[in-house]
Amino acid sequence: MQLKWTAVALAALALVACGKKEEAAAPAAPAPTAAAPAPAAPPADALVVKIGHVAPTSGAIAHLGKDNEFGARMAIEDLNAKGIKIGDKVAKFELLAEDDAADPKQGTAVAQKLVDSKVNGVVGHLNSGTTIPASKLYSDAGIPQISPSATNPKYTRQGFKTTFRVVADDTQLGGTLGKYAVETLKGKNIAVIDDRTAYGQGVAEEFEKAAKAAGGTIVGHEFTTDKSTDFNAILTKLKGAQPDILFFGGMDAVGGPMLKQVKQLGMNVKFMGGDGLCTGELAKLAGDAIGEDMVVCAEAGGVDGDFKAPLEAWKTKFKEKNGVDVQIYAPYVYDAVQVLAAAMAKAGSSDPEKYLPEVGKVQYNGLTGPIAFDEKGDIKNGALTLYTYKNGARTQIAVVR
Repeated sequence: MQLKWTAVALAALALVACGKKEEAAAPAAPAPTAAAPAPAAPPADALVVKIGHVAPTSGAIAHLGKDNEFGARMAIEDLNAKGIKIGDKVAKFELLAEDDAADPKQGTAVAQKLVDSKVNGVVGHLNSGTTIPASKLYSDAGIPQISPSATNPKYTRQGFKTTFRVVADDTQLGGTLGKYAVETLKGKNIAVIDDRTAYGQGVAEEFEKAAKAAGGTIVGHEFTTDKSTDFNAILTKLKGAQPDILFFGGMDAVGGPMLKQVKQLGMNVKFMGGDGLCTGELAKLAGDAIGEDMVVCAEAGGVDGDFKAPLEAWKTKFKEKNGVDVQIYAPYVYDAVQVLAAAMAKAGSSDPEKYLPEVGKVQYNGLTGPIAFDEKGDIKNGALTLYTYKNGARTQIAVVR
């Protein structure tokens, strides 16, 4: 897709080189909130609303899955503190959290578990590789599903009416990075590695297409897995092609060790990746291999303008409550839960069949910005945030749309 770059974004980049709509029950603009009071006990006739959440809370990227789950739990607590009414009853929201371990088979197993538990809506999964197969089960059951982080375009292109996402997809993510590699970083010889997952392969393919279109030359494309730890063979092969850019389609748990081996081999490259790489944990995983401005990555979301200060205040609250910083997608999970609740309130029902149409029509000002969906379920005008790493910390370059 063609991106509109603001003057501010262009300036920042120069320095460093997703008909009439019904209004959902949402605030006109986000505002920082004080610590929520302990919710009063719900009335005996409260409407129980079950929200399913799925993410990998075990395995190599458990830090990302727990980040998402923390966001979901905070949303549930805030909704219960507000005493939201759905129809004529006060809603009591409950979170049914499941671990898919980033494994497609486990993902469909826990999806079926949530369907059998008759959840009213689902937020998740984290990975495209688990989100896509699970989406068929939710669709068959008619249960609305909002992914806060799955970026493979296929997710919302299956013809399901139940699938939505609150972040930009790989077409925009990989495409932006590919163009940036050539036009801003001046990359000429570009090497690509992907981990063969739905996410890693998808974002790598979109990056490669955009880099070629911008005039770059792909000098090699190698493959690994999302569980590998030894990359010397493929890196040595790519080193012989003398790339100046190395793009990795995969997650930080693999990208960090890969960066260490890039340094050990003396490869003088800019290391690029998508949102799976672009986490606060990457600097810890890579150690001193993550040189100043060596890594350029993008998060499939972005906050600017009047939304920035409230989000920062929420992140402070998140750390106070959970004892850790936000990794990446917890705010998007929080917003996804709120969107489901807003659609239920608008419809006056938590019955998936009755409130599903309102999800598609929602216009919600969340922590992460304005949320509205197109006919496929993709977020309209989705933002991306470009980052690098300085002094071992993730540092924002620019927000682009």
